[in-house]
Amino acid sequence: QVHLVESGGGLVQAGGSLRLACAASGVTLGRDAMGWFRQTPGKEREFVATITYSGDATYYAENVQGRFTISRDNAKNLLFLQMNSLRPEDTAVYYCALKIGMTASAERLDYDYWGQGTQVTVSS
Repeated sequence: QVHLVESGGGLVQAGGSLRLACAASGVTLGRDAMGWFRQTPGKEREFVATITYSGDATYYAENVQGRFTISRDNAKNLLFLQMNSLRPEDTAVYYCALKIGMTASAERLDYDYWGQGTQVTVSS
C-alpha cells in the first residue's frame, strides 16, 4: 500500500521561504514520476510542479516558475518542494502525488496516489 505524508507547511511572511517534504512508503521511488499540487477552498486542485522518475526533468506552473524548485531523493524515498519569494496567493493546502510511470505530468487525473496535504499560509 502506497502511503505519502507531507510535512514542512506553516505560516510565513510574504517574501519568505518554506521547504516541503513528502515521505513515501510502500513503494520504491525511482520508478515513478511525482508532483506537487495545491488547493484553496472552493477551487480545484491545481498543478504546481512535477518531476520525472529519475529527477532529470522538472516542470512548473507558470505562476511558480523561478520561485519554486522540485527535487527528489530516491535513496531516501523523499520528494521536496523548495518555495522561495512566497506570496499571499501561494496560500493553500499543498499535496504531493505519485504517478505510476516514468514520465512527468501536470494533469491531476494522471496521478494515482495522494498525500493528506500540508497547509501553507503566507501573510502579507
